[in-house]
Amino acid sequence: MKKILALTVGVFCSVSSLYAQLPGNVSAEGQEDYYNGLRTISTAVPIIAVSPDSRAGGMGDVGAASSPDAASLYWNPAKLAFLEDGTKSLSLSYTPWLNKLVSDINLAYLSYVFKIGDNQGMGFAMRYFSLGDINFTDENNTSLGTGSPYEFTLNGAYALKLSETMSLAVGLRYIFSDLTNGLQDRDAAPGQSFAADLGYYYQSREYNMEGGMKQSASFGIDISNVGAKISYGNSAQSDFLPTNLRLGGGYHLRLDEYNRLSFLVDVNKLLVPSPAVVEGQNGVPQDLNGNDVDDEVLSDNSDVGAFEGIFSSFSDAAGGGKEELEEVVLNVGVEFWYDDKFAIRGGYQYEDEQKGGRQYFTMGLGIKYNVFGLDFAYLIPASATVRSPLENTLRFSLLFNFQDFSDQ
Repeated sequence: MKKILALTVGVFCSVSSLYAQLPGNVSAEGQEDYYNGLRTISTAVPIIAVSPDSRAGGMGDVGAASSPDAASLYWNPAKLAFLEDGTKSLSLSYTPWLNKLVSDINLAYLSYVFKIGDNQGMGFAMRYFSLGDINFTDENNTSLGTGSPYEFTLNGAYALKLSETMSLAVGLRYIFSDLTNGLQDRDAAPGQSFAADLGYYYQSREYNMEGGMKQSASFGIDISNVGAKISYGNSAQSDFLPTNLRLGGGYHLRLDEYNRLSFLVDVNKLLVPSPAVVEGQNGVPQDLNGNDVDDEVLSDNSDVGAFEGIFSSFSDAAGGGKEELEEVVLNVGVEFWYDDKFAIRGGYQYEDEQKGGRQYFTMGLGIKYNVFGLDFAYLIPASATVRSPLENTLRFSLLFNFQDFSDQ
């Protein structure tokens, strides 16, 4: 039971927002009642929306416009076209999950990126999330067996430079989610889906400043996890993938030959319908079966398709424009490099309390030595009411550059 509770808390905490939309019109009174309540949103496989690498994890989870690296497939695949010539890099990241409660839940991320000629880049990645051993029980607390649920994704991306300063990319992702592994139930089966990513990246030339410093700017757009809804087993219900729009900007200073400083910001918006309330007969809220309920009810919105949900997500909030703005998540980060060998990082994420309230500070370190690199990240919660499954957890990523090894 303890493990089941831990799993439930972990999944809830990792959700970026809860996506749902209810049919029917909302009265002024019903809208006010709705707007005073908590309106978090959940999707299927929320783990694929969690930052996989420790470099970005130490900078407040920013990455749309940061310099290209082995984790660019997740943050913005268009950055792959701006990898240094000859780059062939392998990265492995490991993240303990809810390590204060359990020891066998973790997230692993493996990626390989490489440059093709002067104008192209490609990459492949695998994400694996183990939920540990779970004792399944029914509503009567009768044991249904023990299983080891897990989720994983496989994805690849291709990026092409359009000019010396711009690039575009496209990616494809396979998603497999087995939440009932080991459970003997004919209605329970793994969920599977495919999704696409689109990316754009701009990187300006460096301009000289007074005192010998140089400055440059970057900008990125990433639309990730655009794909069909996912369902489990014979259930007619299907859930949205965490389709996300990420816009990012960066300002970079080369202070001298050895010191570099970058300031980064990302804004994120989940492209799925917002939750709403149902107004039944005589203004009484009802559930999807037409039964009167005391409070507002969230719907799985199964009658709305994935692409329709993307376009409606910008204007369907019951709270109007104010609520739409609340669904935007802000991430800011800073990174300092000395001699391209030692990095210090810091960052902050803000999410509105009505949409999940995930607010935290991050800090991180990076070390490069010959062909190896190590990145560390540490998360410090900034909210007293919302806890993170990553709080007070040390995350790390290992990088190996095959090109540097070949050169040596």
